[in-house]
Formats: sequence, C-alpha cells, structure tokens
Amino acid sequence: MAFPSVAPAHHDLFVPGWVKNAVFYQIFPDRFANGDPANDPPNTEPWGNTPTSRNHFGGDLQGIIDHLGYLRKLGVNALYLNPIFDAPSNHKYDTRDYLRVDPQFGDTLTLRHLVDACHTHGMRIILDGVFNHTGVQFFAFADVKEKGSLSIYKDWYSFKNFPVAPASNPNYDCWWGYGALPRLKTDNPAVRKYLFSVTRKWMELGIDGWRLDVPNEISHEFWREWRTLVKSFNPDAYIVGEIWDDGTPWLQGDQFDAVMNYRFRNACLDFFVQRTIGPAAFDETVEEQRQAYPDEVNFALLNLLGTHDTERFLSLCRGNTAVLKLAILLQMTYPGAPMVYYGDEVGMQGGKDPECRGTMVWEKGRQDSTLLKYVRDAIALRKSHRVWTHGTIRGVLRDEKQGVYGFLREMSGVRGLVLLNRNDAPATVTLDGSLAGRWQLVWPAEMPSGERAGTRRVIPPISGAVYLEEGS
Repeated sequence: MAFPSVAPAHHDLFVPGWVKNAVFYQIFPDRFANGDPANDPPNTEPWGNTPTSRNHFGGDLQGIIDHLGYLRKLGVNALYLNPIFDAPSNHKYDTRDYLRVDPQFGDTLTLRHLVDACHTHGMRIILDGVFNHTGVQFFAFADVKEKGSLSIYKDWYSFKNFPVAPASNPNYDCWWGYGALPRLKTDNPAVRKYLFSVTRKWMELGIDGWRLDVPNEISHEFWREWRTLVKSFNPDAYIVGEIWDDGTPWLQGDQFDAVMNYRFRNACLDFFVQRTIGPAAFDETVEEQRQAYPDEVNFALLNLLGTHDTERFLSLCRGNTAVLKLAILLQMTYPGAPMVYYGDEVGMQGGKDPECRGTMVWEKGRQDSTLLKYVRDAIALRKSHRVWTHGTIRGVLRDEKQGVYGFLREMSGVRGLVLLNRNDAPATVTLDGSLAGRWQLVWPAEMPSGERAGTRRVIPPISGAVYLEEGS
C-alpha cells in the first residue's frame, strides 16, 4: 500500500505528517508471539515462564504477522520493534550482525513479509537502531580480540591496551561499563560508512523509520549526516530518539523528528499514581514540556506510559486499573503519538527489567477484557475527531481540592474538553465563562448518574469525561 505524502503546512515543518495520526504499539519480539517454533533457539522455555535476563521464549516475526488482526482491532496503526538483528541475547542490543535478521526471529524474507503486511493494512513499522555499541561477537570486535593491535579494526573501538581483556573486566570503552557492549567510535569514517550501509539496507526494504538507542552518546554531527541519508530514501521516515530528559539539542530539524516522551510518563506518575503534585503543578509541568519544543515536534513525541526499560504502569498503580485507565484517557486525548507497550492493554504487570519483559498473555481467560475494551475504545476516541490529533491545547481547570484537571483542545473552531478526576471521591465542577457552550458528552458513552446539564459537571472517582462542543 502506498501512503499519501502529507505536505507540511509551512516550509519549516520537518516532522512526517502521518505521525500526528499514529498510535504506536511497542513489541519486544521474543516475548510477543511464537509463530514459527522451528526457529526457536536452544533451551526455549515454555510460554508464560518467569522472564529473566537470559532466557528465551521463541517469539518471532511470524508471530507478529499472525497477530496483525489483533493489533488492527486494537486500533494501533504503527509498530515499534525492539532490536531484531542477529545477537546472542534475548534483547538483541548486543548486535552480532547488523545485516542479518536474527534466525530465531526469521530472516530477511520474513521481515519483508511483515513490512508488506503492515503496509497492506495501513500500518507503519519502525525498527530499533543500536549504533552506539555492538556485542563482543560482532565481526570487528572479534577480529581485534583475535589479532590485537594488528587488527585493521582496532580503531573501531577505544582500547586502553592489548590484548583485549574479557568482558568481565574490560580494557575498552563500553556502554555504562558493561563489557558485553563495547562502544563503537562512530566518528571514525570507516565505522560511519559501515553503519550507513546498514541503514541503507533496511531503508531499501521499506521500513518507515527508526527508534534510536542511547543516541545521546553519539555526536550530533553523526546524526545530522545520518538523518540526511534516511530522508533521502523516505522523506516521511520517522526518526525518534531514546532521550529520557530534554531533547531540545536533537530537535532542531537537523537530527530527530521526536524523542520518546519519558517526561510525559513521569508527569503522569507524579499526578495520577504517586499524587505528589496537584492539577496546577501538573498543568505547569506539561506546559513547560510543550514550550521546550517546536509545535510540530509536540505532535510527534512518542507519548508512553511504559517500555521495556521501565516498570509496568499497572504495577506502579499497584494493580489499580482505574488509575491506568485515567492515564490512558489522557494519553489518547493529548498532543503527540501515544504508544502502548505490549500487554499493558490486557493488564500485564511486572517490575523493572527483566520483569517488565514477560511473555504476552494470549489466553482470554487471563486477559483483563474490560481493560482491553477500554483501550480499544480510547484509541477509537482519539481517531474519532481531528481535534484530538491536530488541535491546540491549554489547561482550563485546575481544581486542587477535588483533584480535577481539565484541558481544552481546539482546531478550526472545533473545541474538545477533557476533564480528569484523579481523586477517590466524585467531583462536581463548574465550567467558567470561557467554556460557555453546548457540550456533547462523547466519553464515556453513558455517564453514571450525577452528570448535570448547563455549566455543572459531576465526574466519578478516578475517571474522566470528554466532550465535543455541539455542532462540531
């Protein structure tokens, strides 16, 4: 399927237009679905066993293909896959061969089938680019380990001396001191040439962009040149960096389109879960975040509640699905591209890595069907009107006593209103003069008793209400 090119509204926009309408779904391939048991690695464990940092469960690309119908029904239209290239670990951040799909996931043909199937169904797919470091089995590092200072690849890494020491006590630069992840010298022309050839190969296959692993450890010059290469293949390719804090240096139009919005997640945890801040502080926090970036970037930020590197949001909520639902309602009505971490929609829990990387729950009897329906409906709400994907935003209600936060989305005269009650008691709010109008309740489909006409609204505990101005 050929996607239409979205022309920017004015010349200085640099973010792909399709991302505004995207709802992403993150997949950790080994843990999502096993579609081809024939490619299972040795000692594959039974699906559902406890995840560890070393075990494998047989998830693969065919498993993703087999469940595209599930994903389409959920409403997502973009996939982000954790690394899929050949590597010995279950997480694949220790690359052994960038030019080869890991055999336990399939092969290049399987990936092509997945990309084509996604495009046929109107879905995009981005891959994880791990360019800061390799694994110790990567050909260049292995050559230096064998030949020492005589290796032609010795300048691909920063060695203190030779011979190369074991990974348990590295004498070379590596990611955060992990000897199994030696750092590449990405400003070395030979290294850059190789990584650009890797990028070229997978762009030619038809992927829709990249999520970049620890890009803050690579020079801005590298990313400027790399972006030019990526966009030469596909001007609509999406480039999103793993930046945990302020991403401003990378978001000037010459490097990334967006970053993973961990700051959004942190604000949600502070407001909804820990309740360490009230509505006014929450509004100030998210407003400061938006002010830091160009408008078009805010509409493309990857707004997440959880990833493979964080505790499951529901676990932090101590299993309280009402709190998770409220955060999801915000996520789906907020500017940016929301991302669902696989399994969150069915109530999966788990602490920090590796607990957050459990196998997907496919047995319907073990899924939280009510939560799953809620997520589907919330995604459908987002898609129901362009005001939720393209509208401006401003906070309009900050009720500290009742714990209610409200914001207004507006686009071409159309207004949408979102009211969120994070407290454990019902809240009665009065809309001020700036919100005068006839509001149609669009979420939930049926408000419990207490909803009132006119300027007063009653919001049940830990829940939200969404309105469109009548006539919109």
